[in-house]
Amino acid sequence: MRSRLLPLLIVLMAGVLLALGFPLAASQAAAQQQRVVVDRIDDTTRFAALAQFVTARDEDAVVDPDDDERLHTLVTELDRYEQLYGIRAGVFYRDRTSMAAAPHAWRVPSSGELYDAYDAALLGRRAHNPQQVWPWQHRMLAIASPIVRDGDVVAVVVTDSPTGALRSRILHGWLLLAAGELAAMAIAVLFAVRLTAWVLRPVATLDRVTHDIATGRMKSRVQPSGGPPELRRLVRSFNEMADNVEAVLEQQRAFVADASHQLRNPLSALLLRIELLGLELPDGHTEAESVKEEGHRLAQVLDDLLGLAVAESSGSHLAVIDIAELARTRADAWRPSGDREGVAVEFVEPAHADVTGWADAIALSSALDAVIDNAIKFTPGGSSVTVRVVVDGDQVAVAVADSGPGLTDDELDRIGDRFWRSARHQNVHGSGLGLSIARALLSQGGGSIGFGRREPHGLEVRLVVPRTAPAVAAARPGG
Repeated sequence: MRSRLLPLLIVLMAGVLLALGFPLAASQAAAQQQRVVVDRIDDTTRFAALAQFVTARDEDAVVDPDDDERLHTLVTELDRYEQLYGIRAGVFYRDRTSMAAAPHAWRVPSSGELYDAYDAALLGRRAHNPQQVWPWQHRMLAIASPIVRDGDVVAVVVTDSPTGALRSRILHGWLLLAAGELAAMAIAVLFAVRLTAWVLRPVATLDRVTHDIATGRMKSRVQPSGGPPELRRLVRSFNEMADNVEAVLEQQRAFVADASHQLRNPLSALLLRIELLGLELPDGHTEAESVKEEGHRLAQVLDDLLGLAVAESSGSHLAVIDIAELARTRADAWRPSGDREGVAVEFVEPAHADVTGWADAIALSSALDAVIDNAIKFTPGGSSVTVRVVVDGDQVAVAVADSGPGLTDDELDRIGDRFWRSARHQNVHGSGLGLSIARALLSQGGGSIGFGRREPHGLEVRLVVPRTAPAVAAARPGG
């Protein structure tokens, strides 16, 4: 979730910063240009004041600058202005002829931005808002001011400024603005990371604890770890729910254990009376034998139910044990039982002499006994059951493979369920609880049980335990 929420927050914050940055950059460029425009307007106003009192041009005579002191002063000011600032400036009559200009040969063009400013000034409008100059535009900035005499525009002062310095200042301001945006983005990203971590920390804890409970570690609980008030309330509600579920399951296990224990005594008495009654019946009485067989089968179911309840409620005492030695010992213990059924129980020595793992030795032995017993039941005489130890990364597995008929895909999905038995093997003695007991015993210590086919036929059951200390070890009694 964090990998999806964090990019979304970053994109949103980047969008906000960009949405603020573009108008700010445009406003900054406009402010820089406005300062230049104000300076040019001041300059043209000063030149207009000088040119306003220059002798009016006689349409039939040519004015000599040396004979007109005011015109001489205007020409001198324009030349000095052009030399100091590199800005072309001139005063032009209504017919675009020059009163004075610097450089002297400069004239108003017949089109373009400079002509538009000149033409607007002829109408009495002073240029104060020229088109915006951007850093990538290499063009001039034209400003024009009218010269009014007796209410009429008699001439126009025009300046044509280079924009290199203006564009450099705009670009410099944009770079500072970009640096500020990047700094703000970095702060925003850091804030987003901290915010998502704060929001999602309870969610991650909930996910982990939910997985623990789903895999049988009912003691797991979510510790308060901050976060929004809604998630803190969710954590408290989750812990209350987990407590209630654990209490219900504990009551169920206690009921199964008590019922199994209480039913075992009268069932034992009943079997004893059946045995005594069978002594008075003639030999070969099939009904009596069937009753005794069903009674013993019921006793086995009760024993298995009691064993399952104990397995689910007991804690694990995890320690580092030699898995290979334990598997070898259990295979040797079951070999006589296999011999009676005509089934060879074989142990395959692992490649490494010392194969260790974290497990409860008693629980793993009991689970392995249930699996080997089940394998012997379904293996026909003359075949074999193989026990071997397999190391797979940070896990170690004890694989028990039989040579029986195996299971279909649908049956593999259901194997290990309580009381489930394949419809093809209802005649085989058993309660359908052996593998469930094995799973319960392994899950107490962070282990698992898996089922798969054995080629060309048969079933392979794997009892898997971790090679390193599991997280559940600290939460279990004796861990």
